[in-house]
Amino acid sequence: MKGRTAYFVGRHPRAILWAAAGVVTLGFLIALEVAARRCGLPGPISNQVGELIFPPKSGFLLYASLALMMVVLTWRQRFIAAGAALGIDAVFFLVRRAVDAEVTEGHPFGNGALWVMLGYAVIAVTRRTGEERVLLLKGVGLGLLLVAGRKTGDIWLVITSKTRPMVLDQYVATADHALGAPSWLAGRIVTATGSIGFNFLDVVYGQLAVAAVIVALYQLRGVAVERRFPGHHLVRTFMVIGLLGPAIYMIFPVVGPVFAYGTGAEHWASVSLWAQTPPSEQWAVANLWPVTPSPIAVPHHMPFDEITPRNCMPSLHTAWATAIFIHSRKGPRLLRFAGTFWLIATLAATLGFGYHYGVDLIAGVVFACTIEAALRSLARGWDRSGTQLVAYGATVFVALLVSYRYLPLEMAEHPWVSGPLLVLAMTSVVYGYVRTTALWEPRTASARQPEPQPELI
Repeated sequence: MKGRTAYFVGRHPRAILWAAAGVVTLGFLIALEVAARRCGLPGPISNQVGELIFPPKSGFLLYASLALMMVVLTWRQRFIAAGAALGIDAVFFLVRRAVDAEVTEGHPFGNGALWVMLGYAVIAVTRRTGEERVLLLKGVGLGLLLVAGRKTGDIWLVITSKTRPMVLDQYVATADHALGAPSWLAGRIVTATGSIGFNFLDVVYGQLAVAAVIVALYQLRGVAVERRFPGHHLVRTFMVIGLLGPAIYMIFPVVGPVFAYGTGAEHWASVSLWAQTPPSEQWAVANLWPVTPSPIAVPHHMPFDEITPRNCMPSLHTAWATAIFIHSRKGPRLLRFAGTFWLIATLAATLGFGYHYGVDLIAGVVFACTIEAALRSLARGWDRSGTQLVAYGATVFVALLVSYRYLPLEMAEHPWVSGPLLVLAMTSVVYGYVRTTALWEPRTASARQPEPQPELI
C-alpha cells in the first residue's frame, strides 16, 4: 500500500498539490462560516448559496468571474455560456416581476452567471475526462475563487469589527504627520469637486475587481488554445493579497480618518450617497476630518464601535491597484494606460474618501511588491535573488508597522527626516522589485552579424 501511494505521489505531484489546496480552501471557508455564525451573520458559503436564488450583492463581479471561467472555452462555447447566463437572468427578472418582488438590496442580475459556472462544473465531472476535465475545473475554480474571495473579505471585515474593540488610529494619524497628513488635503479636494468627483472616484474604487479581471483576461487569453494556464497571473496575486491582508488587520486594527476623526458621514452630506450606517460621533476623537488635521500628541489606544471594519493597515485597495499596475506593464498601450489610471485614481479615492491615512498607502505598496515577488519566485523557482527580494520587502514592511506603532510622535515631530525616510523605504522596495524582475526576464540573443569578407581581385 505504501508503494502504491508513493508511486501515485511521484507520478501526480500537481494533482496532490491541487487537492491539498482545495482541502485547505474548503477548510478555511468552513472556519469563516462558523466564525460568522457566532457573530450572528451568514458566512461566505451561505451567502454564495443564497445568490443562486436571491438578488446577488455582486452582480458585476459574478459576470466578471464568468468571464474568467470562459478563458478555457472555445468562442462557440463562450457565446453559449454568455447567452445562457443572460437568459437565466431574464427568467429571474420576469419571475420577480410576476410575484411583485422588488429588488431592494443587491443587483437584479448575476444569478445566471453563477448558475452557468456551477453548470460547467457538473459538465466537467460528468462529460469530460483527462486533461479536458482538469482544465475546465480549473476555469470554474478560478471564477468561483474570485467570488469566494470577495465574500471571504466581507466576513473578515465583520470579524475585525467584532473582535478588535480597540483601534490604533491615534498612532497612525500621528505618524501620518510625517507625510503632511495627505488624507485631510485629499478629502478637501474631493469635497470641493462635489457629487461629480465623488461619483467618478466611487466607480473606480468600487469596481477594482472588474479592472483586475480585464487585465487577467488579457494574460489568460491563450489558455483555450494552449490548454494550460500560465505559471503566474494577476488572479493569484489578487487572491493572496486578499488572504493575507485581513490577518494584518487583526494585528494592527485601524478604522480610518473619516471615522476616527469625523462622524463618518459629514463628507458625503452634500452628495447624499453614504449607503452604510455611519458610526456614532461619540466614538470619534473629534470632528476634525477633513478640515483640521489631527493634533500632534502622545497617542493612545482608543475604543470604537462594533460596526466599522478595522481595514486600514495596510491599504489593500492600494495593494490591489499596485498589482494591476504591475501586471498591465506587458500589455498593449491601452492596457498600460488603464493600469496607470486605476492606480492613480485608487490612491486619490482611498485618501479623498477618508478611508486611509497616507502611511497606509506606503505599507500597501510594499505589501503588494513583496507578495508579487514571492509568487513570481514560486512560479519560476526560488533562487538567491528572489529570496533576498522577498526577505527585504518583508523586513521593510515589518519595520514600517513597528515605526507606526512605537515611533509615531518622533515621526510627527521630525517630518523633514521621517517623511523622506518613509518614501525612501517604499522606493527601495519598488526599485529592488523592478531591478530583480528585469534580470529574470529572458534575454533574446541578437543575431550575429557575418564578418565582412575580403574582396577578391
